[in-house]
Amino acid sequence: MLKRALVVGGGIAGTCCAIQLRKAGVEVDLVEIDPHWGVLGAGLTITGPTLRALHVVGVLDEVKALGATWTGGKVHDQQGRLITEIQVEALSPELPATGGILRPLLHKVLAERTRAVGVNVRLGTTVTEVTITDEPAEASFSDGTRGRYDLVVGADGIHSALRGMILPDAPRPTFTGQVIYRLLARRPEGFECSHFYMGRDIKIGFNPVSATHMYMFLLHPAPDKPWVDPKDQPARLHALMEGYGGIVPEVRATVLGENAASINYRPLEVMLVPRPWFRGRVVLIGDTVHATTPHLASGAGMAIEDGIVLTEELQRHPSVGEALFAFQERRYERCAGIIRNSVRLGQLEMEHGSPVEHGKLMGESLKALREPI
Repeated sequence: MLKRALVVGGGIAGTCCAIQLRKAGVEVDLVEIDPHWGVLGAGLTITGPTLRALHVVGVLDEVKALGATWTGGKVHDQQGRLITEIQVEALSPELPATGGILRPLLHKVLAERTRAVGVNVRLGTTVTEVTITDEPAEASFSDGTRGRYDLVVGADGIHSALRGMILPDAPRPTFTGQVIYRLLARRPEGFECSHFYMGRDIKIGFNPVSATHMYMFLLHPAPDKPWVDPKDQPARLHALMEGYGGIVPEVRATVLGENAASINYRPLEVMLVPRPWFRGRVVLIGDTVHATTPHLASGAGMAIEDGIVLTEELQRHPSVGEALFAFQERRYERCAGIIRNSVRLGQLEMEHGSPVEHGKLMGESLKALREPI
């Protein structure tokens, strides 16, 4: 087992990996370029497999206390008429079926646990150079310091700088043709599960994230990948929500006022870096090598699983190189399948494809996600 590791990036992938490595007895430095170590975003849906991964990391109780849990969901047409109900079984007796939490609260839980287990967190700095050899890696930092590590883990996201250093020919993120708006709002009375409203070109969904709040997402096609000025986003979202029934009008009434500040907008991009995911003693995890869309609510789950599996393989193999190869082989097809199916689900939505195909693919994907990692 290695003695000293560096984790680059303090998001979900980086913190969970650092926690797992530290629990395994590794001395861990985590560097995060944001001096405030903040996080953007409204809410996060947590599937059963992601809850399972959070349980392994050791933060499930905190997530349940700060977030919300439920079973199943309801699918409505654009007018709000119920089409079908979704049944979701828990993976095990100690796990809820589904959950949700505010992204800043999940970040707070993971940041606190990262420090509590003894990870050395350095904010406002990142790696500027790293050696690629079979020997321990030499890392240079933006604050002028240097360090020597048995392992360097790149978890600095879809626009990773570290990826460019070790895999300069890696593909760039690709726009899928859809954009997403997210919004935080108060939960209406009786709102106890997921609700989805299916229009011709627009899909609106709501998920609980706490005892008092829910988050909304709105997906729509935008082939030209438009940039929307933040000051224009409330009006744009308000217009897109017109003509929907159910609980949508109640939330729409708040978009231009009390909930405008919570709006988060972005084009959906995906990226799958071909193998190898490592060079020398440097390995990449999370969105750095496998960024997906939210259609299967599994981006965070895949990132958390990466840290778990990487630590397991490092404990299992006598050399770092063997462990990194085993990690890569164990993770690649699972992550590739999630990206492939998420992109196809988005295409079906944009093409007004067969609801039967959409439902079948969703069911197959969720079944695959429930398999052991």
